[in-house]
Amino acid sequence: MKSFNQFMSEAYDASVMGSSQIRKTGQRGEIGRDRRKSEPEKRRMKAAGGGKMVPAKSYKDRKDIGTQRQASTRVQQPTKSRGDATVKQSYADKVRAERKKAAQARIAARKSGGEVQKTTTSSKDAEKQASKMLTKKTTKTVSPNYKPAKASGYTRTERQKIQRTGERLRQDMIKGKEKPASHYSLKK
Repeated sequence: MKSFNQFMSEAYDASVMGSSQIRKTGQRGEIGRDRRKSEPEKRRMKAAGGGKMVPAKSYKDRKDIGTQRQASTRVQQPTKSRGDATVKQSYADKVRAERKKAAQARIAARKSGGEVQKTTTSSKDAEKQASKMLTKKTTKTVSPNYKPAKASGYTRTERQKIQRTGERLRQDMIKGKEKPASHYSLKK
């Protein structure tokens, strides 16, 4: 009878298991699991025309499926080395310029006899303000009585045809030269 440790050491090669990043791929070759909904789960419908609705088609697969995207193509890469002297210097110049501006504003306020404003932003206040900015904004609540419009099942061209027929009938009624109903039929 083998012990659990013996069984595990025979079943798995530690050198492979420690370093590998093998992920299960789907039939299409994608990395990771297939997140697409199955046919019965799909809720998106489209108008087939004549008042009929049919399920919408699935999206096409991407061309780059199964390939890892490089971080360099997605994330802004640094242009200078870490701790570069020019970066430090430019930041120091910026801070110095801000301080100089604030000092000049205080001197100008003193000369004009106005009140000298002191910056009251302590680190705690700054932290509070930062957390306030980062908090999730509340979304507008939707009325509980809201009911979405029922899909007519007509395609865009059919809806336009119906609407234009109605507009034509209305215009004729206003002008007082209404034509027989057969003139306004939708089946043309």
